[in-house]
Order: sequence, then structure tokens, then C-alpha cells
Amino acid sequence: MMTDPRIERSAAWLAGAGLRPTRQRLALAGLLVGDGQDRHVTAESLFDAASTTGEKVSLATVYNTLRAFCDAGLMREITVDGSKSYFDTNMTDHPHFYWEDSATLTDAPAQDLQISKLPTAPDGAEIASVDVVIRLRRT
Repeated sequence: MMTDPRIERSAAWLAGAGLRPTRQRLALAGLLVGDGQDRHVTAESLFDAASTTGEKVSLATVYNTLRAFCDAGLMREITVDGSKSYFDTNMTDHPHFYWEDSATLTDAPAQDLQISKLPTAPDGAEIASVDVVIRLRRT
């Protein structure tokens, strides 16, 4: 019996983080990593993609699942404009381009970014991460 490699990849992704493979998690994981490509999604775009495939999942479930994936270290949240969140399956340190005209987020070449110094964290705090988002406007 042949199994779908998308499902296998999705199940392995969840298992690697110790997450239980519920129907909704498997369906959303399949859309996120099933083809082996990294994604930048919003909760709304993932909800739309799930709806297009006929998957019955609520927007609240999508938000909760994305939060669980982030908490498990499978994705990270990138906030743009303080209110719009994108979720990235690429967990390597890398900068992003934010395309203002289409409100999309794409990877920027990490090898071209140079950060020579960060400010010292205040007492009792440590720097958890640095997110670099470069806003682009088409000319």
C-alpha cells in the first residue's frame, strides 16, 4: 500500500516536535510543509487554503494550531506593522522582505545582511531573537 509522501512528511514534522497528529493539525501541516517547501502564511491565508482543499476547519482552529506550531518550535511568528502576523516554516535565522503593495512576506538573502552590534539587553533580560523585516515598495 502506497502512502502519500505529503502526509508522511506532515506527520513526521509534528512527531519531531512531540505534537499529537490530530486531523486538523495533519491537514494544516500538509498545507505548510507537505511538499517540502517553506511557507510564509497568515492565519487567514492558511484558512483560505484549507477551505479550498475542502478541509473543514474554523479560523479559530487555524489560529490555535499556528500558535501550537510556534510554541513547539516548528514555526516562528513575524509581526509586520504591529498587528499583521505572518508565520514562517523556515526556522533558520534569516531576514525578510515585506512587499507593501501585495502585503506578502518573502525570504531575503541572509548572506547579504550584516548586523555588527546589538544594544545590551536591560538587566534581567536576554535577547531572544532579532527579526529583520525590510519593507519594499515597487517603483
